[in-house]
Amino acid sequence: MKREANSKSKKIRLGVSVGDINGIGLEVIMKAFADNRMFDFCTPIVYGSSKWVMDYQKEIGSKALSFNFIKDSKEAKANRANLISCWDEEVTLELGKETADGGKYALKSLVAAVEALKNEEVDALLTAPINKHNIQSDEFSFPGHTEFLAQVFGDNEALMLMVSGALRIGVLTGHIPLSDVSKSITEESILKNLEMIDLSLRQDFNIRKPKIAVLGLNPHSGDKGVIGKEDDEIIRPTVQKAFDSGKLVYGPYAADSFFGSNAYQQFDAILAMYHDQGLIPFKTMSFNKGVNFTAGISIVRTSPDHGTAFDLAGKDEANESSFREAVYAACKLYTNRKEWLALTSDTLKISAPKNKREYTRGRA
Repeated sequence: MKREANSKSKKIRLGVSVGDINGIGLEVIMKAFADNRMFDFCTPIVYGSSKWVMDYQKEIGSKALSFNFIKDSKEAKANRANLISCWDEEVTLELGKETADGGKYALKSLVAAVEALKNEEVDALLTAPINKHNIQSDEFSFPGHTEFLAQVFGDNEALMLMVSGALRIGVLTGHIPLSDVSKSITEESILKNLEMIDLSLRQDFNIRKPKIAVLGLNPHSGDKGVIGKEDDEIIRPTVQKAFDSGKLVYGPYAADSFFGSNAYQQFDAILAMYHDQGLIPFKTMSFNKGVNFTAGISIVRTSPDHGTAFDLAGKDEANESSFREAVYAACKLYTNRKEWLALTSDTLKISAPKNKREYTRGRA
């Protein structure tokens, strides 16, 4: 599915889902948008409930942000944090607890924000953290946002790409048990993920010749088969195949020395074989500064690099830095992709010739 960027407004309309209503989602939203400078480049439209917001603010003893409550995105004010109520019923607030309502209303918010994105009422999506357990239902039976969004927008594949400055780490196998990782590593899956990373680096990050590193699965990348055969039998030949196709892809690298020796700084992105292999070094270096970006799909979606943080909910102690970075990233990535789509569209556009010699070509 290809989605045309809306060019009517220079300021990006950012749709925000609130995540688990008993987590820190609303707190980091309020703290981030309490800084009026955030409105210089985006108009946030949050999908939640006015009554819930007031209860939440009362519970944490903070009114750091006064929302502009609206019924329709057309009413959004450019210099305010706007909120559309997507449920009217009374909801019991139990900050810091995993409850059925926490998941139910997180999904209502997410669905409303996604529908707004589909209808081009917003330009990009920022999702506050959900609890992956209590959100499960007939409508949401996915390991997380990434897989849900891939299906909703008709994209066959999606990739969780963790971003912090020049550090970008994707994971080949995301939210699956560790026991299932080895059998999920195939030539096809590696090539698909490398394709998504390569395209995202070009269209979303303006990198003309991306250089990608691939991590090995086993310690020391298998030590020539002594500690596992997957690296030599699957990963290495697939990396070579990707390289032979014209991509600047290298590996597999032993994960421990790769990050310990700062070799990661020589690459534009890294493909890790499983969740913690990529997320542990990323969060060690970038926690509360990183952004979760969904690459490989036709819309721009970002999220902070943390979860619901039930242990902090209600204490007014949550750090909004990662959420703020997710706002910046959503706006920058949307702008980059819009420009890339316009450029590639012009480049590929060739009008029908008036005669055998006359062609009208777009920009190179």
